Amino acid sequence: MVVAGAGPAGSIAAKYAALNGANVLLIEEHAAIGSPVECTGLLGTRAISECDLDPCNDFILNEISGTFVYSPSGQCFDIDGKSAKAYVVSRKALDKKLFSDAIDAGVDVSLRTKLVNIIWCNDHQELIVLHNGIKKKIKTRMVIGADGIKSKVAKIAGLGNVKEIISGIQIETPYRSKNSNFVEVFPGSVAPGFFAWTVPVNQNISRIGLGVNGIESPNALEYLRSFLNSNPNVIGRHGDSLLDVAIGGIPLGPLKRTVSDGVLVVGDAAGQVKPTSGGGIYPGAICAKIAGKVAADSVSDEDTSSDYLCQYEQKWRKKIGPELEMGMKLHELAEKFSDDDWNNLLRSMDNVHMKKMISQYGDIDKPSILVKEMLTLRNSFHLMGPLKSVIRAVL
Repeated sequence: MVVAGAGPAGSIAAKYAALNGANVLLIEEHAAIGSPVECTGLLGTRAISECDLDPCNDFILNEISGTFVYSPSGQCFDIDGKSAKAYVVSRKALDKKLFSDAIDAGVDVSLRTKLVNIIWCNDHQELIVLHNGIKKKIKTRMVIGADGIKSKVAKIAGLGNVKEIISGIQIETPYRSKNSNFVEVFPGSVAPGFFAWTVPVNQNISRIGLGVNGIESPNALEYLRSFLNSNPNVIGRHGDSLLDVAIGGIPLGPLKRTVSDGVLVVGDAAGQVKPTSGGGIYPGAICAKIAGKVAADSVSDEDTSSDYLCQYEQKWRKKIGPELEMGMKLHELAEKFSDDDWNNLLRSMDNVHMKKMISQYGDIDKPSILVKEMLTLRNSFHLMGPLKSVIRAVL
């Protein structure tokens, strides 16, 4: 079996395939694991656990317990979670740890190995790869595509495209945080179709970035420059030096099909990303475990047909499909909001009851927990203001 892509989803899928008895080769086109970085590096506590990891200093740089949400008018809506809700991580160190775990499980690896094509034969596939620039063939019965947003595996297998792509850009720079355990979020026209953020690595350094929808994506850099130079809550707090830059796309809306004969796709390649935050490690890890097990079973049972592999599709959609679907609806709703709508919504939520509820039930990995709590009868009165703001925004 071959797993293409040694990011978190690929390493976890390879590990679980090996643990379930498969002989696995994990290929990665880059020369080093964790490079280039195309992620904010903010992981919820569930994500760390789902990766079979314990929080440790090997990859965790900071703990996040709260959020400052700034309305377009500049009002600050603060939410204090009281305890660690997420972690700021070194993605390079995290990816290397997951890669190492896969090797420990018995996975063989091949770096500088780029997938070029897949040729289907009677009872196997031939992968055409470039290894150190030299064309080679790899014979296999099963391929797991974990090769990111521009997945070659998904394209060759004819699995279609994700619903929407957000263009993201982020810098790491000196920044004076109001509270180094709080992230800052800026919705509205500052980042059309998504939001801007600051994520503190420590008291003096933060990751500052934003995402914009596909229509505005050619101007993501211009939006970031404007945000840094004109937002009154950011001006004067950041330095001019750049410690790191990350640019990449965020796929929203999973593929309609994630299986084909002899092929599974997982993680960003499958669009298994939270539409509310753009985070992919938590859903990717869940799906990667399922993919590894199903792929190993298919090889063992000598049946790699799409009919057999569809159980992967059924299992991951049952596990996280409703969460992703709800998240996509919330994202599409937020895209309709004007700056005035955001001002009205955040103003209506700025009360003790709403803050307490968000603090208690807010979950970066499972926003449905908070949504369900907000819709209970006992909270209906307190929800009237926010609901009126939402209704005004969409009508």
